[in-house]
Amino acid sequence: MSRLTKKGASVCTDSPLSTSEVCRKMTVMRQILTSCFGPNGRLKQIHNNVGGHVLTTSTSTPLLQAVSSSEPLLKLITASILNHLSRFSDCGLYTGILCFSLVDHVQKSGLRPSVAIKINKQLLEVCTGFLNQEDCGCKVNVDFNSCQSLVTLARSVISSKPACVLTEGEQQHISTLAVHAFLLTVPCGDTPGSPDRVRLGRTVTVTSEGQFVLDSAVFPGLLVNVPDMQLHPTDSERIRRGPGPYRLALFTVSLSGDLSEFGEGSLEVHCGAPDPEDLILDQLLKLGEQAVTDQVEVFVCQRVIHPVLQHYLRSHGVVVIERLGIALIEPIVQMTGAQAVALYQTPIPQEAYGQVKGCCVRTVGSRKMLHLLPPREPAPAVCTMVLCHRNDTMLSELKAACQRAEHVLRLTLRDPVALLGGGCTETHMAAYVSNKGTTEAAETALSLGVSQSQYLLGLNGFCSSLETVALALEHDGGTSLIDLTYAHHWSVPQGEAIHSGTVLQGEGLQRGDGGEVPATCGCGLVERSARPGLELEWTPLNTRSNLRPAPLVVGKDTTPQLRVLDSFTAKLNALQVAVEMANLVLDVRYVIEDVN
Repeated sequence: MSRLTKKGASVCTDSPLSTSEVCRKMTVMRQILTSCFGPNGRLKQIHNNVGGHVLTTSTSTPLLQAVSSSEPLLKLITASILNHLSRFSDCGLYTGILCFSLVDHVQKSGLRPSVAIKINKQLLEVCTGFLNQEDCGCKVNVDFNSCQSLVTLARSVISSKPACVLTEGEQQHISTLAVHAFLLTVPCGDTPGSPDRVRLGRTVTVTSEGQFVLDSAVFPGLLVNVPDMQLHPTDSERIRRGPGPYRLALFTVSLSGDLSEFGEGSLEVHCGAPDPEDLILDQLLKLGEQAVTDQVEVFVCQRVIHPVLQHYLRSHGVVVIERLGIALIEPIVQMTGAQAVALYQTPIPQEAYGQVKGCCVRTVGSRKMLHLLPPREPAPAVCTMVLCHRNDTMLSELKAACQRAEHVLRLTLRDPVALLGGGCTETHMAAYVSNKGTTEAAETALSLGVSQSQYLLGLNGFCSSLETVALALEHDGGTSLIDLTYAHHWSVPQGEAIHSGTVLQGEGLQRGDGGEVPATCGCGLVERSARPGLELEWTPLNTRSNLRPAPLVVGKDTTPQLRVLDSFTAKLNALQVAVEMANLVLDVRYVIEDVN
């Protein structure tokens, strides 16, 4: 079809960051991400102006997927954050806040983008080198012999999602369940046939709306939704009668017997020839006879099973499960060792059968579900997490939070360390980078080919951007402080006057503005009265003071009572993505858009 109108020329925008409309859109996106950050973040409701589903969340993935923008630079940043989240599941808001803050500081400082890019690259290397040091003051080891650090890590992820609406006790319960489910999917020995590799299991999530959160539980094996199932009278006794295991057959092809399953086309039936549907049913019954002969106890099909075949199998004591769905095929294969059969016209190969220890019926809310027990103990490879909550919005947010927590826990298997949370990693790292950069400013500036004043200006913006992430945790008008000994973050709620003599007065902080300094810092590692005779001093965050943070050494036999931990792998990658994306945005000179 020919064009009705002449094709218009593309629009070219020179120096997009100098355009007020682009800056306004980036400021709005930064404010959205900042207001969602942390356990006290504000929820966002997103809906189409013509109606439809209303999304309530503060989680980065659904938020960024739902918020659309016509600005190419925002699309670029959003795509990079979503790509990071697809690989690491955590620190999406952190990435966005840091990226926008770096761009904003460069614009306000007046540094040339080319100079700022070189400085940011150098400071990123300093940060990654610091975090990878063995004696880094921001890292703690994750001990798999104790669940304490694992539960803290899982709880940090879950508690940062306020749309879950959980009490302290519910947070602890769900975090414990997340760790329990994770540990059930970690095999105790080597993977058969591959001694050098470990194959992790899977966690299948089942949700139940309208139940109490504390009713949530984890079960080894699989819970299968079969509402119209009628168990044979002996099925409920099989687990007690033992010893098992029982043989299982799994089909991915439809066993409904419909001719439409063979695809489109014409079918010619000669006069006097048998009915094709009768032939198909005979073939299905032969399949059932073989299953009974081979002592199959559980017969599972992804799609529909013909009623006659169902009746035949159940009359011989076989548990029949149909309409399983494609999502549960892989977990069943992994748990039982079965091979999915895609044909019913040929006999079932003996090697295609799997095994289950037994099955029983469990009640989940208003549903009856069949529980398939794993054949091997103590590592079943597959488990089911049943999540309960009061309404659908909270339940969907809780399900997403638990899946992210499981991914974060899996990342610790490769690198069993975690970073201090609560903004302490950012403030401590900012103090370290500031001290190192100031001390080595002359040599570094010479090697980068910039002036010392330019380097110090870029250094100040980089460290301020790191501290901005910690500042974003405060949403209730409180005051953010940094102690002058360990450079940890302290959030002072709005209210009572600060103790005299403990806080150094600085810009923006007058006596009586803040509240009482809490007993511990944001991560819980540093206490207000850590040692007798050592009185900590604080200063407002983002007040430039060249301090050299002292690492807080924790003994090997001492387990610190940490409140918040962050994934080391996820945050390290988020730091790199944020700086690299900020440099990319600063480096964009022209934006060419096709307006047709």
